[in-house]
Amino acid sequence: MQIQRLEIEDTFVITPARFGDHRGYFSETFRKSFLSEAGVSLDFVQDNHVYSKERGVLRGLHYQIPPRAQGKLVRCVRGSILDVAVDIRTGSPTFGRHVAIELSAENSKQLWVPPGFAHGYVTLEPDCEVIYKVTDYYSKECERGLAWDDPDLNIRWRVSSEHLELSEKDCVNPRLVEIVSPFSY
Repeated sequence: MQIQRLEIEDTFVITPARFGDHRGYFSETFRKSFLSEAGVSLDFVQDNHVYSKERGVLRGLHYQIPPRAQGKLVRCVRGSILDVAVDIRTGSPTFGRHVAIELSAENSKQLWVPPGFAHGYVTLEPDCEVIYKVTDYYSKECERGLAWDDPDLNIRWRVSSEHLELSEKDCVNPRLVEIVSPFSY
C-alpha cells in the first residue's frame, strides 16, 4: 500500500498494491495497522455499497455532525468517479477548499475523508459501484449537506450541470457561508 498526502491536511489517497498473474490479481484493500501508521486511529463500524446506473449521478456533498460525525474510506470498484472532500473545519487554513480525486476500478485508489469534511462524488461513466467504510453509523438527525454547486467552492465536477442527476435533498443544500460548522481545526 502507498499513501499520497494531499494538499489539504488530514486527507490522503491510498493505492493498494496489486499482485497479478494470468488469472487476475490479488489486492489487500484494507489494513487497520497501515491506517494507524498514517494517523487514522478511528475504527470503522459499517461498510456501504452504492450502485449508480448512469453517468453524471452526483451524490453529495454530505456530512454528519457530532456526536455522529463520520470519517470515510472511499473506493470505486466498478467504473470511475470524481470523489470530492471539502474542508468545513472552522479555523483550518484550508477551510472551504477541496480535494478532487478520480477513483476507479482500474486505478484502485481510495480516498480518506476525515470527520470535518463534506463529501460527495459524481459518476464519470455508467454502471458505477462505490464501497466506503464509515467510522460512525448513519444518523438522520445528524445528517447535513452542502451545496454541490456553491460558487465559493469552485468544484469542477467534470460533468456539465445539465447532465447531472441529483436527489431532491441534494438540490436544496445550503452554501458554505450559510452553515454553522460544528467542526474546528
